[in-house]
Amino acid sequence: MITAKDLTKRYGDKTVVTDLSFTVHPGTVTGFLGPNGAGKSTTMRMLLGLDAPTRGHATVGGRAYASHPAPLTEVGALLEARSVHPGRTAYHHLRALAHTHGIPKSRVDHVLDLTGLTEVAHRRVKGFSLGMGQRLGIAAALLGDPATLILDEPVNGLDPEGVLWIRTLLKSLAAEGRTVLVSSHLMSEMALTAEHLVIIGRGRLLADTTVTDFVRQSAAGTVKVVTPEPDTLVRLLAAPGTNITAATPTTLEVRGTDAEHIGRTAAAHGVPLFELTPNTASLEQAFMDLTRDELEFTATLDGART
Repeated sequence: MITAKDLTKRYGDKTVVTDLSFTVHPGTVTGFLGPNGAGKSTTMRMLLGLDAPTRGHATVGGRAYASHPAPLTEVGALLEARSVHPGRTAYHHLRALAHTHGIPKSRVDHVLDLTGLTEVAHRRVKGFSLGMGQRLGIAAALLGDPATLILDEPVNGLDPEGVLWIRTLLKSLAAEGRTVLVSSHLMSEMALTAEHLVIIGRGRLLADTTVTDFVRQSAAGTVKVVTPEPDTLVRLLAAPGTNITAATPTTLEVRGTDAEHIGRTAAAHGVPLFELTPNTASLEQAFMDLTRDELEFTATLDGART
């Protein structure tokens, strides 16, 4: 289990993380999401004792990371996959890490095979592609067979086969009862991999919920209605908490009530409906809606021309 309690981090007069509290439970893949500059990397570094919080504290497996006598066997982390001496081979890099914790050679061979690096194990890392470097970083994170994994953008640089592999791996590790925290900017991949979400913006907690509930709440009460009598239907549906906008002369977007109520109301008053469709948001759209005001950098397409 990972626990963050009132984590705050300041660099001079700039506060990067503010009173951030959340818990990552074992047995599930938790996605750690946020726009660029949200404080995700700083938070992960505080979880791993690489940055000291200005206030608050974090524990992994019930204690601070630095207090674990053999941290590789408790927590596997991937923050910067290229933090490897370029002159070393993948095998010797992992052997050196294993030596610090008395991890047997057989485990090195196992993670090389697990990550698909056996055939390149004796090549120097400086010749590795971005995807191979990612696989080596994941192999290092798995080396101690840890109960907890903290991975920052693990699919970065992986080809489609590699993305499917890491998705399957993370789910299987969680199914074994391990705690898995994964950050990513790929919402489509998080929708397929994560079950729970911790979302931050400008260093503050925005959401701590399941993927299913997050998407459902984002789309709740939004129904597309196509009718030749929009004015009549608007009048019939008018009620406190109901918001209706006209997308086209015959298309309404209705929030605050459900498709069943709209359909029954229309039928009771003889209003024909050509379409009645509850809108289902994607994780990407739900995330964009939540973080729209939390972006550190924004871009426009005003300069685009066709």
